[in-house]
Amino acid sequence: MEETNMRSILINGEVTYNATSQILNSNTFKKILSELIKDSEEKKNSLLPLFEPFLKNTDTVDTAQKYDIEGIIELLLALTIDPIEKIDGSPYYSFPKMSNKKDLLVRFVESLFSLWRNKHRFIIKRDEYTPNRFDRIFKQMLLVRTNTDLKGLVLSMYRQILINVSDIRLKILRQEPGGAQVGFIVDKPAVDPRMKLKNADWLYELEYVWSIVFEPPVIFYTKSNKRRGVFKVNDRPVLDRIDITDPKDWFGFPIHVGTKLIYVVVNKEYLALASGLGNLFELASFDIIKNKKPDGIYILGIDNQFFEEPDDFNGVIYKENDGTYVGLVGDDPSIDYFGYMKKMILTIHNLLIIDEGRLPIHGALAHIKLRNGKKANVMLIGDSGAGKSETLDALNRLQGEVSEVNILIDDMGSLDITGDGTVVAYGTETGAFVRLDDLQPGYAYSTMDRSIFMNPNEINARVIVPYSNYTEIIKPTRIDYFLYANNYNEDVKEKIAFFKKAEDANDVFSKGARMAKGTTTEKGLTYSYFANPFGAVQRREKHEAIAQRYLKSMIDGGVKVGEVMTRLGIHGFEMEGPLQAAKALLEAIEELES
Repeated sequence: MEETNMRSILINGEVTYNATSQILNSNTFKKILSELIKDSEEKKNSLLPLFEPFLKNTDTVDTAQKYDIEGIIELLLALTIDPIEKIDGSPYYSFPKMSNKKDLLVRFVESLFSLWRNKHRFIIKRDEYTPNRFDRIFKQMLLVRTNTDLKGLVLSMYRQILINVSDIRLKILRQEPGGAQVGFIVDKPAVDPRMKLKNADWLYELEYVWSIVFEPPVIFYTKSNKRRGVFKVNDRPVLDRIDITDPKDWFGFPIHVGTKLIYVVVNKEYLALASGLGNLFELASFDIIKNKKPDGIYILGIDNQFFEEPDDFNGVIYKENDGTYVGLVGDDPSIDYFGYMKKMILTIHNLLIIDEGRLPIHGALAHIKLRNGKKANVMLIGDSGAGKSETLDALNRLQGEVSEVNILIDDMGSLDITGDGTVVAYGTETGAFVRLDDLQPGYAYSTMDRSIFMNPNEINARVIVPYSNYTEIIKPTRIDYFLYANNYNEDVKEKIAFFKKAEDANDVFSKGARMAKGTTTEKGLTYSYFANPFGAVQRREKHEAIAQRYLKSMIDGGVKVGEVMTRLGIHGFEMEGPLQAAKALLEAIEELES
């Protein structure tokens, strides 16, 4: 086993776990033990008397030197074999007598196990990528087996020690997760030299993830649960100033964001956030990245001293001379939130889309089919907390009239105009980063075996759940309804209002009004240009011309452009508002011509 920090543990996935000594003699275990002792000292809790017999140097504050850590580990090793009474009576052991501290020992072992399980645990296996899919599956199964062995070893060791300490035998066995929560298989791809970015040699020294294995339920507790501010964009290069001096502390995640290829480079401290990429985006194959330049780079966890301005660690994007965008976020507890992962990636995507003269969309798109055969593709536009996902979820619950709601875009996409003037949409994500607070109870738990939970005990609790496949989201989809999600108007007669003129529609969409729901640090009624602070506001002048052209094309082409009243931001309407909006949308689809 390898290095640990305050929250995350990296486990070596290239060894076989079959002996308790591998765990107890590891540096990871020693650090966890030291952390538990230090915590007991600071709190002066009931465990402290158990450690006092192992004091060896009172002149230091370093827990590892102050206490006989090796002696405690030897005691635990002995307890995996013999009962405490035999150990106390044996001339071969020199431990302090512990048979009169059985209750403390039990509490100590339970606390160690809980501390281990409270860590973010990742197993890393370095294994050569192969184009053969059967060989890749075989290597994935080997990692699964290694993690299963580790989990079994941890549980059996924990139970055996308890049996050898306690007079009361375990009557109930709980198969609690004891191994890694997420496994990564990594390798260094042999990138064609012609496809390498200039001034970024370090980028090709990193190990890149080519497979991710989840061990559900996957639950992470991050230090923040809100995103703040708007990412700054600087139209100047930055790659020539970046130097990753210790590649082993960083991991690369090549992902498809729509049709764009983005390299996400993550410091090991933020692997919990990187894990969410597996449920939200399509992992790019090494066969592709060997022969294609990335469209964008995102580096999360860079030293804050790198940034020119004090708040730039919150997120800044640079543009290389060849058009590649490079996003940087620093190393700070305030950015330890998956929103900084997702939204920076999508901002890079949107900047690329605007450069192409297309329209990025902050919204959701669903193909809705009714039981009577009527169907429509509905796009809901709005910033975080506007009620997009909640309205579609409510629509999906109207099972008497609705056959299916197929989510094609959950949060971000782009529009294009075909040769015949038809406006079509493309998606970016294969999953959803869903706010739990406003959804129907039990929504996320029905997919617990596939979901990643973030801070489920807090306000703005989130879940990352996969919902689609890559080939489906990048297909062009014609739009029937293009609606702004209004979450703040309370007294409304019509739950949906349509625009006849592109100018009127642009006034509402460009204002981007929204009642903040606590997903960011904003409060009250706020305004965000085109409900899209992820690229649109940074390129407002260019975006404005694109948006007006697209709104006109939609209205001229028969797309129903309007405003749907979700009322999600109004107290008391968190459930009823989206439900009524869904019913109004259902009626509108009923009126569509077949």
